Amino acid sequence: MKKFIYALCFVSFALSAHAADCNTRKTVPGGPQTLQQIIELGLCRNPGTAAAFQAARQARMNRYAGMAAYLPDITASASVDRQYRQEAWSDNIVNLRLRADWLIFDFGRRESDLGNLNAVWRATNLDYNATVQNYVFDLVSAYYGMLSADAELAAATELVTVARGAKNTADTKFRAGAVARADVLRADTTLAARELELQRANGNREIAKGRLLFLLSFPQDQALEITDMPASFGSAAESQTISEMMATARRQRPDLLSAQSSASAAWHRRNSALVRNLPSITAGGTLSYDPTRNYDLMGMGPNTRLDGSSIGIRASMPIFTGFASTNNLRSAQAAYDRATELARARDDAISLDVWTAYQNYQTAQKVLVQTGALLRSATESERVTAGMYRVGRATMLDWQTAQADLASARRQNITARYDLYIRRAGVALALGELHANME
Repeated sequence: MKKFIYALCFVSFALSAHAADCNTRKTVPGGPQTLQQIIELGLCRNPGTAAAFQAARQARMNRYAGMAAYLPDITASASVDRQYRQEAWSDNIVNLRLRADWLIFDFGRRESDLGNLNAVWRATNLDYNATVQNYVFDLVSAYYGMLSADAELAAATELVTVARGAKNTADTKFRAGAVARADVLRADTTLAARELELQRANGNREIAKGRLLFLLSFPQDQALEITDMPASFGSAAESQTISEMMATARRQRPDLLSAQSSASAAWHRRNSALVRNLPSITAGGTLSYDPTRNYDLMGMGPNTRLDGSSIGIRASMPIFTGFASTNNLRSAQAAYDRATELARARDDAISLDVWTAYQNYQTAQKVLVQTGALLRSATESERVTAGMYRVGRATMLDWQTAQADLASARRQNITARYDLYIRRAGVALALGELHANME
């Protein structure tokens, strides 16, 4: 699990190394793009994942800064003074001073502060992982959504062709006196309806393309071509029982692990607030040096040089802080209790996420099978009805009904096919297994 976390932490920057200009380019790459190429391009350009990475980087630097509490604090100072005595100014008095302080013991306050920073760092790393996985899922949904829109556009185009053929057949039979003009009017109506559906399908395709371009941080008016490919991820869940899937999600879901790390950080902050009321022991020392010669100032001889040093141990303890320490401790305890409850709520939500994703995926599998059978039946019915109409054994209304059934079956099958891929990705997301490599 740790290998997965740390590998995913830097995935966007590793991917950017394969396309150095991906973050600055203004146009979409040419040629059909696979799902893997779309994900790599998106991770390189997406500002949301980049911001999450910088948050993790900031937490890492804060963690390193917190380690300074275990090292001595050394301060250097310099001053130049002139004194006025007996109606005259003295020469410049230069003083150089070096002071070192080293905290020896503070009843674990440093450990609690550093433990808090470590937990926050882990939480931000896990938040970055969750951001990446959610973004990859959005890309997968948009990618298959655009493929679905492309397929529906192709299907709508084909149905227009079928409807135009029906109209031509009706026109031919009407001129031959084999059918009434009502058949021609019905065929015209069907053709107009199919052309309207084609326009709507074209608009839906543009909307789907715009959403994918938005996720890739490109203007929506650019052209984008993607290639169809089956999904090969998320299938590991198919061999697991629902209880095993829930256990897997609890081990891997970055949002749950982040909530647990946030609770750990709150626990360390509470401990830090507790020990702030206890004494601390610090060792310190100073070294001072005056390079100037003094002129009988404060009773010293004319050639006296001012040098000095000191060393000692200091203990300090707050006695009364206006009840601030007590209230801060109570606040930290409440924050810890809140973080614990949030982690518990996230754990409960994961069970529902896994259950819902699993049921959606199972339903999508069955729907795809059923819509496939429906499409085969509707295709054969339309073919047979068309042949019967041409020989005068069916009416135009029969043929129109068969065409409408075929159009509905195609739409349902297209939606079911790509919805299955999205549902598989949803299972992987619910388990915390949705990664950048979709090959």
